[in-house]
Amino acid sequence: MSITPVRELHDLSLSKESKTIKYNLVQVKGTWTRKKRKTQRQTKNERVSTAEIHECSRERGTTWTVVSPIVFTYQVMQIQKLLDPSNDALLTGHIRDPRQLELLRCNPRPIKRFVVMDETVFKLYGCQVTDYFENRGVLYRILPLATTEENKSMEKVMTILGEVHKFGIDRRTEPIIAIGGGVCLDIVGLAASLYRRRTPYIRVPTTLLSYIDASVGAKAGVNFANCKNKLGTYIPPVAALLDRSFIQTLPRRHISNGLAEMLKMALMKHRGLFELLEQHGQYLLDSKFQSNGVDLTPVAAVATKAAIESMLEELAPNLWEDSLDRLVDFGHLISPELEMKVLPVLLHGEAVNIDMAFMVYVARERGLLSEGEKLRIVRCMLALELPVWHGDCTLALVQRALADRLKHSGGLVRMPLPTGLGCAEIFNDTDDGTLCQAYEKWCNELGPEPSLSILMSSGHV
Repeated sequence: MSITPVRELHDLSLSKESKTIKYNLVQVKGTWTRKKRKTQRQTKNERVSTAEIHECSRERGTTWTVVSPIVFTYQVMQIQKLLDPSNDALLTGHIRDPRQLELLRCNPRPIKRFVVMDETVFKLYGCQVTDYFENRGVLYRILPLATTEENKSMEKVMTILGEVHKFGIDRRTEPIIAIGGGVCLDIVGLAASLYRRRTPYIRVPTTLLSYIDASVGAKAGVNFANCKNKLGTYIPPVAALLDRSFIQTLPRRHISNGLAEMLKMALMKHRGLFELLEQHGQYLLDSKFQSNGVDLTPVAAVATKAAIESMLEELAPNLWEDSLDRLVDFGHLISPELEMKVLPVLLHGEAVNIDMAFMVYVARERGLLSEGEKLRIVRCMLALELPVWHGDCTLALVQRALADRLKHSGGLVRMPLPTGLGCAEIFNDTDDGTLCQAYEKWCNELGPEPSLSILMSSGHV
């Protein structure tokens, strides 16, 4: 008696013709059933899902492939006087369906909200938030929390989850509200994504950086193992409510910090925004993005709108980062390692700008930028009072950060580089020699003894 080798049996099963049937899913009276796509005829009592099941039958068994599109809809809303008790936005701004809004208004139960506020923000605006909820008859709990890059951890997430559990919320209709800077929004976003496997939440950014960056995307996370945002999820808020008046209480350094992310979008895809920052950057710093009531087209409004629109154009089609080629990663190739190394010396935007400044020199070394364009960018950075070099950003750190990027970017460095003012491309072929030459020129011109010609042109002598 002869026995067919296992390998030959495996090859035989693969050679058999397989048959795949695609099914739609249809719900009738609460029960979901499959229907072949070719024969599907929807009746008025049926509800058809966008999900599909593909059934592939082979001799060795059946494989079911589930295709279930995940669609998130969220709003990024610019709001004035958000904490005015007559303004509904903080309570109902996230609701788009008029029927849901009417149900909420007719519900005799009081509205319930759990709010996490950055500790510093609570000292500045806690009374206003309390007055808002008291005037609206809301059953609320405010949790002031010290949120810094140093304590951005799962411990903070667990603190929030414990308090949410004690307070008790409806995971469908009572969104958690986060009021604070980017760290606060990230921590609360992660907590909300974990509570009952996903509870809706609302972001209220109070810093310029979070206004144009952290609040408008889907990512939430915390630091882990001394690595920035190593733990996280992709769960957008149901709404981001943007009130520019919060920015007026920021220290000047934090305005510059936010301007770095705005400059990032300008360099990648918006020449007009770059030129606006060139011409009016000092005014934005001095005015803290507040309108003076005289300008017909307030610079702050134009700048923030352009930055947010540019950011959303890049994020919306790639919310889950299915594509790893991302222009918004400009300034984020070496800055995470630098920021964590010198913590808390550099703010996030400052580390990002140092990264961008170096990459501008890489772009120049590759011939992507002219010398004049390079100088305009560096002078703009200096005028925005941003650092353009740091002694701890060594060549070894640069090489280590780029090598680490290969591990989580599909084996490619995916380096966004400006190819002009307001335009950019992704590159995977920057060799080590180019990096070393760019690094040497960067240090020589912007390092401990920066070039006087650059500083004089930007007024930093």
